[in-house]
Amino acid sequence: MSMQDWAEKDFYAILGVSHDADAAEVKKAYRKKARTLHPDANPGDAAAEQRFKEVGEAYAVLSDPEQRRQYDGVRAMVGGGARFSSGGAGGPAGGAGFEDLLGGLFGQGGRAPGGVRFGTPGGAGAGAGGFEDLLGGLFGQAGAGAGGFGGGPAQAPPRGQDIEASARVSFRDALDGKTVSLRVPDPRGGPARTVNARLPQGVRDGQKVRLRGKGVQGPGGSAGDLLVTVHVEPHPVFRREGDDLRMTLPVSFDEAVLGATVEVPTLEGSTVRVKVPAGTPSGRSLRLKGRGVKRSRADDERGDLLVAVEVVVPQRVDGAVREAVEAFAKATAGEDPRAGLAERARS
Repeated sequence: MSMQDWAEKDFYAILGVSHDADAAEVKKAYRKKARTLHPDANPGDAAAEQRFKEVGEAYAVLSDPEQRRQYDGVRAMVGGGARFSSGGAGGPAGGAGFEDLLGGLFGQGGRAPGGVRFGTPGGAGAGAGGFEDLLGGLFGQAGAGAGGFGGGPAQAPPRGQDIEASARVSFRDALDGKTVSLRVPDPRGGPARTVNARLPQGVRDGQKVRLRGKGVQGPGGSAGDLLVTVHVEPHPVFRREGDDLRMTLPVSFDEAVLGATVEVPTLEGSTVRVKVPAGTPSGRSLRLKGRGVKRSRADDERGDLLVAVEVVVPQRVDGAVREAVEAFAKATAGEDPRAGLAERARS
């Protein structure tokens, strides 16, 4: 926003507050008008959209103490809204030029008291003050007016506010990537809006995804960002560890002791045959190469699937089963699975 805009626009009138309104009054007035004029509440109404932008511009300036001080100074200096233009016969009819501006400051047409005309810093006489020095003193900075007035760099329009939201997705959708629809609240008090967000492939639980330009639209500037915290629902079989997947594979006692080839499910929905070596203890992991998480859309490489063997103990043991277990116990009576445990515990 240029200094010309500051000179011409009455931000207090736009918000409907007095010039001595405090910060709370300014904020309350802004929220009320923003809620009424928000584009979501006035679809297709170009006039309401334009007023909504003007209200945002006014609030951006009046809610910032330093910008408000500078704005009040500009308005006081130009008498509440005169246009800056070149003076003399070539200027627009009725337009107030820099000479008129200085005349208003010193009571005469473009000259300071004593008849001294202001020139540029490089003019006659060392130390002579130019327009830059005059306006620099007004705005608390040397050599340039605020917002680019007097030849200084233009002040960038304020960027819109970042906002946060959350999305809950299934385990499979997190691995594949998914477009989700989010209801995003308006921090300024306006109605919530719907934002479609594409979550990247392989997004993790708790990860924050930044969506550029999906936040609050800045007054005359760029929009802020939308920060989406992703919550991934757990899978009933698989757990993720980086690019690897883990699962628990139940096997029977005889399969663990004698060895077996069993069917293991994969994330794709198919099964693969896996050999369980004879004498496999409960808790041992078997690694299936390339059956884990795909690292990227453009990359065919995958992590691995780690299968933890869990020996299942029968819940009912009677008849022939009991006899077989008792026979096994007699046959292995000389083996102590806890041998040395107490000694290791004391070390």
